[in-house]
Amino acid sequence: MDSPVNRPDHYCGLRSLSDQAFPKRCPRCGRHFATAAEFIRYTQTVRTGESGLKSVRDESDRPMVELFRNCPCGSTLMDRFDDRRDLSEPGLRRRKLFGQLLQMLENRGMTAELARVELLKLMRGEPSTMLAGLGIEAGDLQP
Repeated sequence: MDSPVNRPDHYCGLRSLSDQAFPKRCPRCGRHFATAAEFIRYTQTVRTGESGLKSVRDESDRPMVELFRNCPCGSTLMDRFDDRRDLSEPGLRRRKLFGQLLQMLENRGMTAELARVELLKLMRGEPSTMLAGLGIEAGDLQP
């Protein structure tokens, strides 16, 4: 089972780059994945504790994301998606603030991964008792 960092909602916003990407079939066992959502739901992360997402650039230097997942048969599958980052002015301000908060938490001794998980909780509207204890609330993430 995926860790909290790799829950299916971690992949919300991914859009397949081409209509031809799905349905997808595992070349090893023939398992059929009709949609990207089904692909994510019925496969597993390649490595425990990692999302399987890799940021890359296409031929035009535009950002995109590769997602690596393991089929139940053990074969590693990959698909490419549009980058889901919000590159609008408010989105860039949120990313900057997120980076600043991440750095602040790391400077206080928190690992980068734990800090990221706790900040993402706040962004999804979930409570983080760990961050609340440090005086950081969901409203602090607004640009």
